[in-house]
Amino acid sequence: MNALPDPRRGAIATFLAAAGDGWEDAAQFPLGQDASTRRYIRLKRSDGATALLMDAPRVESEPCPPDADAATRARMGWNAMTRLAASRVEAFALIAGHLRSLGLKAPEVLRFDADAGFALIEDFGDAREFARLIERGEAAETPLYVAAAERLAKLHAAPVPKVLTQGAVSWPILEFDAVALGANADLYADWLPAEIGQGPLAGAQRARWESERDALIAQAVSFPRAFTLRDYHAENLLWLPDGEVGLLDFQDAVVGWDAWDLAMLTQDARRTVSHEAAEAAITRFLDLTGQGREAFDERLAVIGALNALRIAGVFSRLQHRDGKPRYGDFQPRQLHLLARNLSHPALAGMAAFVRETTPFVFEART
Repeated sequence: MNALPDPRRGAIATFLAAAGDGWEDAAQFPLGQDASTRRYIRLKRSDGATALLMDAPRVESEPCPPDADAATRARMGWNAMTRLAASRVEAFALIAGHLRSLGLKAPEVLRFDADAGFALIEDFGDAREFARLIERGEAAETPLYVAAAERLAKLHAAPVPKVLTQGAVSWPILEFDAVALGANADLYADWLPAEIGQGPLAGAQRARWESERDALIAQAVSFPRAFTLRDYHAENLLWLPDGEVGLLDFQDAVVGWDAWDLAMLTQDARRTVSHEAAEAAITRFLDLTGQGREAFDERLAVIGALNALRIAGVFSRLQHRDGKPRYGDFQPRQLHLLARNLSHPALAGMAAFVRETTPFVFEART
């Protein structure tokens, strides 16, 4: 058996022994850690069968209790404020089951232990990320994006569950509310000015920011809600050999908006989505859901702007606080996406504010 880093080695052996079916004797091939505190290990049995072990120790701050007020959430930390799942394996397992019940291709969870932080999940094998397939010229961009939009149409047409259960384990699907939106959007005010050597917005500028931010959030919370995966983009989507779209990284799902998932898909921070692919995806989604384009475009601009403010702030923080200059390569694209969303008439107030405080947003070139 391949050596594994301590201190989780013994706990992994215990979990796999309880899983049975020969997984305790499977060869182990570490796949590395993703952007969170999770890591993955591919298991291969002597009969050739494979599975993935998700190792997600409970090292993050607690997720948000369903009845927590804003002050409690602020004391608890970032995960509670923004309603992130804190890499809880029960969130992944129960949401995966929900997605599969809708006919979507999330990996089957064969076994999980919420307290220990392990899950044994289906291995999608040689499936490729959308982003890698496109960049290598192995698949056309537009058909992949249309396929992704079709899966969103199916997801958003289904009723939104308040809580998911499996045996004695449950996981709430919480609302992506004004507190979460505000905390995320504030990353713009706190960090984007660092791009021009300035500190966080303060004084009168901060007060005006909060007013414009709250006006934008009020627009967002007035829109119809839908089950929202939140991180639905080309690096989290797989093209499976059977022509299905494999879903990854959905444990942070919330009661959000259809436009959030479409914005994540078509306004990608890490790759430029062609106008043709974005338009084809949106058109297909609207055809399947029977929605009008004008109202959707307003939702997409408002929700897309809130998301773009968040990501632009994150990229600036990663560069200027965390010493990760490579995120500067993504920032021009992200600022361009923010400026594009701000060009919608529904965002005139926020657009004027951004133009006054960080005018370079409108000068970005991808």
